[in-house]
Amino acid sequence: MKRFSLGRLGLIAVAMSAIGMCAPAFAGDFPAPTYSRAPMYVAPIYDWSGAYIGANGGWGSSRNCWDFTTPSGAFIASEGCHNANGATAGGQLGYRWQSNAIVYGIEGQGNWADLKGSNVSLFFPGFVNKTGINAFGLFTGQIGYAWDNVLLYAKGGLAMTDTSYSVSTTGNVLAGTSGDQTRWGGAIGAGLEYGISPNWTAGVEYDHLFMGNKSVSFTDVATGLLFGTDNTRQDVDLVSVRVNYRWGGPAISKY
Repeated sequence: MKRFSLGRLGLIAVAMSAIGMCAPAFAGDFPAPTYSRAPMYVAPIYDWSGAYIGANGGWGSSRNCWDFTTPSGAFIASEGCHNANGATAGGQLGYRWQSNAIVYGIEGQGNWADLKGSNVSLFFPGFVNKTGINAFGLFTGQIGYAWDNVLLYAKGGLAMTDTSYSVSTTGNVLAGTSGDQTRWGGAIGAGLEYGISPNWTAGVEYDHLFMGNKSVSFTDVATGLLFGTDNTRQDVDLVSVRVNYRWGGPAISKY
């Protein structure tokens, strides 16, 4: 009986050893366990695409130089230059497209202005030449680079100014007037804009307008006859603060 028990125990030990040796082989037939986790969150990417409308306000300075000429435009003498300075306010309407970090756009802008300046004529010391810019408009294209909700851009295109010219005596008596003159030229500029919400942005912008030369004829206010003719040169510098409301898709979240 004792011999039988020992033999049976030996067989059981051998069987257990065989099972233990085969266990790794069986384990290889089953796939390794996998674990799932939630995707990592990345902050939203600001989207600059879409139509926008806004308002702007700021300051402007226009450099104006006058040359006295014959009615046919032949130069006679320089009358000097002056700056016309003042405030401006208006609105803009545009559309932007974004491709990765590059932002393209077009924009139209119209502003009221109150830029005024004068100088005593170098050729006619008894008279004062006066310039006033009453309004201006811009139609420009844009290209910029965006760092999420910060956009740095450059712009360029067409410019128009509504300008009035007059000549007064040094005693401030009006002597000659030209009426409003529309001038066409070019514009370049740059701006920095910040997205304060998915649809609202605010920024600052600088523009320079190249308005070229224009012949201006003056009418004598007393007689209605020709008072004189000047070739006028004009450039304008503008600095403005802008606020825009944009229609477009919400900020895009990426994982």
